Order: sequence, then structure tokens, then C-alpha cells
Amino acid sequence: MIDILSYGLIIIGVIFWFWGTFPLLGNRSVLFKLHSLSVADTLGSMSIIVGLLLKIPEEWPLLLLAIITLAIWNTVLGYVLAYCSSSGEEND
Repeated sequence: MIDILSYGLIIIGVIFWFWGTFPLLGNRSVLFKLHSLSVADTLGSMSIIVGLLLKIPEEWPLLLLAIITLAIWNTVLGYVLAYCSSSGEEND
């Protein structure tokens, strides 16, 4: 049962990765595209890591560190992108 759940989470993660690339083809702004891509990438990566955590529970400290780092890095990156885009509008 654990193997089925693990593989299911890994497959869901890969689906999120591909789903995040579809907004890149649209006509929206670059920031909307980056936001969609980063959210889908974060959710997909976290799902894959949780799937790996179920497969190899003895590596839980490393995988938990990967999840925390991924969440913090993508949050900070989102704030940096928002700051950069808003500071460019103030200079005009």
C-alpha cells in the first residue's frame, strides 16, 4: 500500500511539473507566467519528495530539509520577483 501511495505522489509531482509549463505558452505577463511555473514546480517537487520519504523513510532528515529549503527558497524568490517588478514601475 505504501508503494502505491509513494508512486502516486511521484506521478502527481511530475504532472504538476508539466502542468506548470502550460502557462508559459499563453499571452499573459511574464510575472504571471513565472508565478504559475514556480507554484506548480514547488507543489510538484514537494509531492515527489514526500513520495520519496514514503519509499525511503530512513532518509527523513535529509528529505525534510529538502522540503523546508524548497518552501523557503521559492517564497523568497517570489518576493524578490515582486520587488524587482514593482521597483521598475516606480522609476518611470
